[in-house]
Amino acid sequence: MDIFETTRGAVRGFRASGEVVAALGIPYAAPPFGALRFRAPAPAAPWTGVRDGTAFGPVAPQSAELPGSPAWSPGDEDILTVNVWTPAPDGGSLPVLVWIHGGAYAFGSSAQPDFDGLALARAGLVVVTLNYRLGFEGFGHVPADGRNAFPDNRGLLDQVAALRWVRENIAVFGGNPGDVTVAGQSSGAASVACLMVMDRARGLFRRAVVHSPASPHHTPDIAAATTREVAAAAGRPATWEGLAATTPEALVAASDQVVEAYRRDPGSGSRHYDPSLHAPVLDGDVLPRDPLTGLAAGAGREVDLLVCHTTEEYWLLDAVGSSAKVTTERQLGRFAADFGLPDGLVDGYRAVRPEAPVLDVYLAVFGDLLFGEYAHRLAEAQVRGGGRAFLSRFDRRREGPSGVVRAWHCADVPFAFGNVDEDCVAFLIGGAPTSADRELSRRMVAAWTGFAATGDPGWPAYDDIARQVRVWRTEEGDPRGGQGVPDVPRGLWAGVGFPLLRP
Repeated sequence: MDIFETTRGAVRGFRASGEVVAALGIPYAAPPFGALRFRAPAPAAPWTGVRDGTAFGPVAPQSAELPGSPAWSPGDEDILTVNVWTPAPDGGSLPVLVWIHGGAYAFGSSAQPDFDGLALARAGLVVVTLNYRLGFEGFGHVPADGRNAFPDNRGLLDQVAALRWVRENIAVFGGNPGDVTVAGQSSGAASVACLMVMDRARGLFRRAVVHSPASPHHTPDIAAATTREVAAAAGRPATWEGLAATTPEALVAASDQVVEAYRRDPGSGSRHYDPSLHAPVLDGDVLPRDPLTGLAAGAGREVDLLVCHTTEEYWLLDAVGSSAKVTTERQLGRFAADFGLPDGLVDGYRAVRPEAPVLDVYLAVFGDLLFGEYAHRLAEAQVRGGGRAFLSRFDRRREGPSGVVRAWHCADVPFAFGNVDEDCVAFLIGGAPTSADRELSRRMVAAWTGFAATGDPGWPAYDDIARQVRVWRTEEGDPRGGQGVPDVPRGLWAGVGFPLLRP
């Protein structure tokens, strides 16, 4: 029987395979509701006896229902939990990989099947995944009430608490607390970039993996304005008392209402195109500076960084209907103006795609605006600050039942986790995996494992002279014959500032 003695109590795991044991739904902090709502995470209460670790914990408040994943139910409160997969249940000192899921800071969970840690554990890592507060509960600004201040970036503070749990407990699962890599994708990747420049997270990990990091961060003024919009939609005053009296489900519904209003109004500025409401707040405390500034100043020089982005990021958001359609030159011009893009940037993209429809030009620009260009800048800032960075791009396409499945947002994750055979990823990768897909996944798993174990993913570190980039691709069956997506001169982005891309 696989029982692990954590600092708060014993947990019973189960055999996920012959050689790997998993223990799921372990509290790393107290339920953040009631008197603890909108506050920094508090320690989990100890328990007596042996806690069952055979099921994921509840997900954070959200309205999303993702394939193969549990939905949130009002009343679920014990949401701050971790899951562990270990190939060394009887002891060891293996490298540890901690995964932070994405989802626009508003949805998702560690229970998504494509984040199952079994394959990476078989490759020699102790894998930890975690839930954290999302949406308004995790990132909404709550005004002080005169007696108490409520921190912004509560979701980031949850992630720090989970990393502290790893430091204190992972040895009993066979992991080395001094050899931790923290990884994430999209908003999870941006969270990792934030952790690299946060004093509270210093020393909790030695390596970082960011896939498709999301660029937006908010000023306190933007966060406060968003609070006023959400509170108005909920019919409450934008005060601590008004927000505390609003249930989590009412705040989720109000946030969805605000998002839909932006989506329907083409005159609402940059949020119309991708109306996510929340992002890390540059509050001067939890997050004292944005990651680009912090990394360039050397805040992450002690942490090795592995960066990846996909070459056609935004086609996914178009395919699932979460992005505004831009199909005319007039709409494209308005999009560029709403984001303050420099003259000539859109024309530069059009020049390398002379036959592409307007929609494709828009998706290419928007994908790089939110993910691709920011990924490059993170690697460059890390090197400028004296640290090491490795850069890669995911550029795999294939013919699916409904046409070409692109190298779009999220498609790289099941390959890096070794989970391409999960039913829930069929849409992302275009159906059942081929032998070439499985070989690509094997190589990406090896890169993550090698980086987590030694700091070497298998190709040279990035520098401003050679600018080495690993391209992930399956040549077999690639409808472009392996030629890849057209490269756009990165000089086109010289006039664009990051990360304040929202109104």
